[in-house]
Amino acid sequence: MASSHPYKGVNFFMKILFWGKNFLFPGACALCGGSLIDPLEVHYSLCNDCRFALLPAQGNKCSFCGKPLVSEIGTCLPCRNSENHSYDRLWVIFPYTGKYRDLLTAYKFKKNLSIAGFLAEKINEVLTNEPLLKDTVIVPVPPRPGKIKETGWDQVDYLVKKLKKISGNIVVKKCLKRTKSKIQKSLNRKERIENLKGRIGINGAAPKNVLIIDDVITTGSTMEVNAQVLKNAGTEKVYGLCLFYD
Repeated sequence: MASSHPYKGVNFFMKILFWGKNFLFPGACALCGGSLIDPLEVHYSLCNDCRFALLPAQGNKCSFCGKPLVSEIGTCLPCRNSENHSYDRLWVIFPYTGKYRDLLTAYKFKKNLSIAGFLAEKINEVLTNEPLLKDTVIVPVPPRPGKIKETGWDQVDYLVKKLKKISGNIVVKKCLKRTKSKIQKSLNRKERIENLKGRIGINGAAPKNVLIIDDVITTGSTMEVNAQVLKNAGTEKVYGLCLFYD
């Protein structure tokens, strides 16, 4: 899954237009508020200092949920003690704390769409480096009914569209649909699972191997219910990838 430089091949005339626009209408970094100097900074809405400081989780990671291991080996304690899951494995990228939480806030709630390019590139790195994900079909988590009408967009859908442009050869299928339910944010894990039971359905045929993409994973209930629906519809392998983990 190849990734292309966003400004590769930009000619001299286009660069002049960029500098003129930036001089008249200077942008600001979505995290620190500093000036955006070069085309790449403007492209991501992130200054180079902030962008280079946004590092995916490092070190040994749980072989199931993908979160960093503290003192465990192979699999983290919560995964060893938890019940069987419908999904087969998870990947996560950033912790949902500090500057990373601010990053998602700038993208999801302040609708800084340029950040999608940065986030999509991080997802594409995982797709490129993980053999298990080579032939998976990308399935975005479906938004709750009314969300797009209320907010004007769905951040996961927009992110997947950006990912498709960057990677060039992924397959995306919106085969999950969601009916009206309570907002998940205020519920615990058990309540979230109950809230979504019967609210997620299949829209068309289920792909053989799937990678569900979501922005944040907290209790894992949303991933579990979506994976369960896919498995019941005939999907053999269900993997999950979340940008941020709580």
